[in-house]
Amino acid sequence: MVASFVKGKTVSDALARLELLPKRASDVVKKLVDSAVSNAKQKGFEEKDLIVRNFTVDEGVIMYRRRARARGSASPIRKRTSHLLVTLEAKDAEAKPKAAKTAKAPAKKVAKPKAAAKSKAETITKK
Repeated sequence: MVASFVKGKTVSDALARLELLPKRASDVVKKLVDSAVSNAKQKGFEEKDLIVRNFTVDEGVIMYRRRARARGSASPIRKRTSHLLVTLEAKDAEAKPKAAKTAKAPAKKVAKPKAAAKSKAETITKK
């Protein structure tokens, strides 16, 4: 329910809606959308240009535990997990990431290794 609540919304609208949604999963989804926005900013996109294009919730790993039952038997307990995948997209098709400002360190020149030292066997034979 929470995933379908934010599909197709702008990022700022989705985060505002998740803030007010009284569901336990809304905190997890909000954290995931924040992380996706941060990654998009790192690649040069602006937050105001992003929309939540797709949000999928898939079945994850199931951890099996046992619970003691009557007459020495046990029944399984399945602790289910899920995989969340959020896809952000720029509003305009021609919206491209801005050129990232990166400062590159100048390449260091590596000194050539000096002539290899004579091996111990060579020094012994010369004596």
